[in-house]
Amino acid sequence: MIKIGTYNDLIVEKRVEFGLYLQSGEDRILLPQKYVSGNANIGDTLKVFVYTDSEDRPVATTLKPNGILGDFVFLKAKDVASFGTFMDWGLEKDLLVPKSEQQDRMVPGKKYLTKICLDDQTDRVFGSTKISMHYDKNIKDLKVGQKVDLLIHSITRIGIMAVINNRYSGMLYINETYQDLKVGDNCTGYIMRLREDKKIDLTLKKPGYDSVKESGNTILTILKEAGGFIPCHDKSSPEEIKKIFSMSKKEFKRTIGGLFKKGLLELKENGIRLNTEKWTKKVDK
Repeated sequence: MIKIGTYNDLIVEKRVEFGLYLQSGEDRILLPQKYVSGNANIGDTLKVFVYTDSEDRPVATTLKPNGILGDFVFLKAKDVASFGTFMDWGLEKDLLVPKSEQQDRMVPGKKYLTKICLDDQTDRVFGSTKISMHYDKNIKDLKVGQKVDLLIHSITRIGIMAVINNRYSGMLYINETYQDLKVGDNCTGYIMRLREDKKIDLTLKKPGYDSVKESGNTILTILKEAGGFIPCHDKSSPEEIKKIFSMSKKEFKRTIGGLFKKGLLELKENGIRLNTEKWTKKVDK
């Protein structure tokens, strides 16, 4: 069965003047000639993206869209009409966000977080910017400490909102986030808390001992890149520490204390210095 809005592995059934007919079971679909490579033969399997053309007929393409069915993706608005907004999807036919699926009035040239959806009755792929309606509210498969992929979609006074694993919604608290993030950024995070109200709190640091180990490696690497010395110490301001090491002052002090005990760095009045001999032995291990 051919699936609309996603990639399909289809078999070349027949070559015609205007393209190739591809097959999956009893289903048959056209790959227009402009997408056909010269070395495609009858019986070959081709990976193609399937959507509907301007006449709502299923059609295959070898072009790569900016997102497939089920994805949350930032798309640029191209044209605004009374019935909806056309988004640049990376294909010849733009993706329509119907007016009924728009969270706010849309402006040409601006990017919007869009959920790619399918109308089961018409087999038309469409977009929706009513993002909150499309998150999975069932979080039973998530665990505290779990590593997740994040897509940053908005920043408020309190927190940084992110799409989790292309499925859930969560928040990084501003006062606990020491990495500069922008809307549209992709990064790795961890589940910090699963709340009773089904909301998800996130962190960029590995929980427990792994967080200390990660921070230690960060400080040692930055010291090495800086030539072995940085004029930053436990009396430095939180802002300066955040700027250099992307961590809180509390975490910085705890981490350099541990590194000092291991002999990996020296604490000076005017900064911290890498113990090059110890560092070399650590790396060699």
